[in-house]
Amino acid sequence: MRTLFKGGTVVSGNGAKRADLLVENEKVVKVGRILTARADRIVDVEGCLLFPGFIDAHTHFDLDVCNTTTADNFYTGSRAALRGGTTTIIDFACPNKGESLQYGLDLWHRKADGNTFCDYGFHMTIDDWNESIRAELKAMFAQGVSSFKMYMTYPAMMVGDRDMYWALKELRSLGGICGVHCENAGVIDGMIAEKKAAGEMAPSSHPLTRPPHLEAEAVSRLLRIAQTADAPVVIVHLTNAEALLEVERARKRGQTVYVETCPQYLLLDESLYFNEDYSIAARYVCAPPIRAKAHQDVLWNALRRGGIQTISTDHCSFTLTQKDAGRGDFTAIPGGLPGVETRGELIYSAGVAQKKIGLDVMCRALSENPAKLYGLFPRKGILKPGSDADIVIYDPSAHHVIRAEDCAANVDYNPYEGFVTFGGIREVWLRGRRVVEHGSILDAEPRGTYLARGKCIL
Repeated sequence: MRTLFKGGTVVSGNGAKRADLLVENEKVVKVGRILTARADRIVDVEGCLLFPGFIDAHTHFDLDVCNTTTADNFYTGSRAALRGGTTTIIDFACPNKGESLQYGLDLWHRKADGNTFCDYGFHMTIDDWNESIRAELKAMFAQGVSSFKMYMTYPAMMVGDRDMYWALKELRSLGGICGVHCENAGVIDGMIAEKKAAGEMAPSSHPLTRPPHLEAEAVSRLLRIAQTADAPVVIVHLTNAEALLEVERARKRGQTVYVETCPQYLLLDESLYFNEDYSIAARYVCAPPIRAKAHQDVLWNALRRGGIQTISTDHCSFTLTQKDAGRGDFTAIPGGLPGVETRGELIYSAGVAQKKIGLDVMCRALSENPAKLYGLFPRKGILKPGSDADIVIYDPSAHHVIRAEDCAANVDYNPYEGFVTFGGIREVWLRGRRVVEHGSILDAEPRGTYLARGKCIL
């Protein structure tokens, strides 16, 4: 089957150009002006932008956390991803302390295999460090897992500075990359204890006990550990100017540091936590918290300059009933937001349309850079001969309002309810198949494939 996309503008990390796109079966075979090649079908994309399929390298589907399980499993979460133009997700395989990495990987395969609508891969969480875990790392690479994650907070997941140093050294020797959740757990615990003693149990205490400078402190500490280990690292879901300054200092020392941020930190602000209606305030609880509005411009500027490489979502969804568990105790609110379905339209609308970033930056942050960072390029992340025909057809004239009732995610609210988009996603193609059309998901059954990934080339 040969499909010719006629009259559109093809977007890459180098810019946008008017071009036709020829696809044969699952692959792109030609990109050029006014192609006349034989085709079985022609798709008129006049006036539309053609992005490489978006990659969300930070999702949490079917995760047991905070005495509950995320509302979205791989079936519902990946359907929502496709609807939002995300053709590849990389989720986190999370063995518990005391469990092997292989156990965690096998468990996540059981959750995802045959249940995922988009293509997918896994990062591996390291929450223990010992000789057994170290010995398993080569087997992870052999199975297509080349990226890992560690936490500096959450007792069930965090590792200490010594173990983080040893783990980073070992990953460096194997050519791996590690993302780190950076917050100062000890001081946060102390501040939470003070709020509880004072009876201040509303959601507004959540951002007050996790201030920006404690994220920045943890980023600084991680980067000094990484400097000692001579290892590259990824700062996941960075939220604020102080943390970004620590990254800039490390880069000036010669360190390799990659940064991810999320739409909630670019578009929302911490005033949401101070709404007197608990059900509204609680839905925005996530960690690190959403910050003051002043940090947004800093993040957008860093994206434009190349200081931030990727925009993922940290999609970790809960229903309002699940969020209700924290009434009377803000620490019991399950932390996380849905986001995998709206990321592309939000970044185009708030970023490109508002001239905060260009189309090239959007493409790099949502497609090209995550593909390079996590060992998928050039199969994913670009539209060029030989690449997978993962295509997002974006119509800049298709404005609409984001409403939870229209979304596919398995939640009963949307953090961006009422947001008016600038344009919208018209179609999504996964490996040469049209899978979304005008908001409707066309696949009745999951057809996503597992992606064994190589090493970072960014």
